[in-house]
Amino acid sequence: MSTDLLTTDFDFDLPPERIAQQAAEPRDHARLLHVTGQGLADRHVYDLPDLLRSGDLLVMNDTKVIPARLFGVRQRTPLPLAGGAGGGLVNTSPVVTSPPSIPPASGGEVRVEILLHKKQAPATWLAFARPGKRLKIGDTILFSNDFSAEVQVKHESGEVQLRFNVPDEKLFPMLAIHGEPPLPPYIHRDKGAAKQDQDRYQTVYAAREGAVAAPTAGLHFTPELLARLATKGITYETVTLHVGAGTFLPVKAERIADHAMHAEWGEITAATAARINAAKREGRRIVAVGTTSLRLLESAADEAGMIQPFAEDTSIFIYPGYRFKAVDALMTNFHLPKSTLFMLVSAFAGLERMREAYRYAVEKAYRFYSYGDASLLEKI
Repeated sequence: MSTDLLTTDFDFDLPPERIAQQAAEPRDHARLLHVTGQGLADRHVYDLPDLLRSGDLLVMNDTKVIPARLFGVRQRTPLPLAGGAGGGLVNTSPVVTSPPSIPPASGGEVRVEILLHKKQAPATWLAFARPGKRLKIGDTILFSNDFSAEVQVKHESGEVQLRFNVPDEKLFPMLAIHGEPPLPPYIHRDKGAAKQDQDRYQTVYAAREGAVAAPTAGLHFTPELLARLATKGITYETVTLHVGAGTFLPVKAERIADHAMHAEWGEITAATAARINAAKREGRRIVAVGTTSLRLLESAADEAGMIQPFAEDTSIFIYPGYRFKAVDALMTNFHLPKSTLFMLVSAFAGLERMREAYRYAVEKAYRFYSYGDASLLEKI
């Protein structure tokens, strides 16, 4: 891959009003920009059965977004942790149920906002904390009278490692009670995630809990659209990549080759890999639904383009010069300037072609990013 590309090579003018604040309804009525070697075409997601080919195999990410944003109160006196057994808390401090502005609480306590982003071990997660500088190793963050976490490790930029006081199998149910959907920072809500976000910021085929950001290209699909695709001979397989909050981190390096990509855990089972490989041998196209599916497929592909079973972290960073091994077409939303995702789509469809497509999308008022419209890209 090219080592002399600069982050500024992937900059473009994006008016703030182009970043969608609400998702299209119905889901498949979002606009779809079809980008081919012949040019650009304005369509809608519900046109996919006519745009794809009979025999195409869609690969979708079935990760499920967890309520990863929590609001709590820091306490200096450590509360007892269960060591995997749960229970044991009798503190009667009130539950923090709405996003605070993080002022000091009474009695020297501090209100804290937590965003989980990557599981490290049972009931142990890396998280971004605000205000991270006010936390010390050994502090307890109390979310309710029976749900808390201890600060085990502190990293740079407000990142901490937390160990919760409940066993791993009870953590997600507790998050469902006390957490809220972790909407991206550019989707603005005065009082945190709205009730409709709990459903809308989730794909209809989400199955495996663990993501803290949605695989947004999949948000456009409905059961009815999947049925229409099936009638045209277009099938799908699911893989899992638990999207982390690192997907929102900006690229700060001047040279993109110097950027350190975040890691995310993914899995492709042996049975799924076999079915994808069978489709490839039959000459069928592999169409990745979303950059997360594409990154996982490319991580699992051997040099011949065959998919190997996969169950580990991937930190693959795709930018122009990368040789794609597994994917023939890509459906994805519109991404932000200077982001690793715009670099990925530029690698897939060509930097100049994507610059032209994004200029057109801005001019034609396409809606960008997580709740925005979509594009269907044919590989160069």
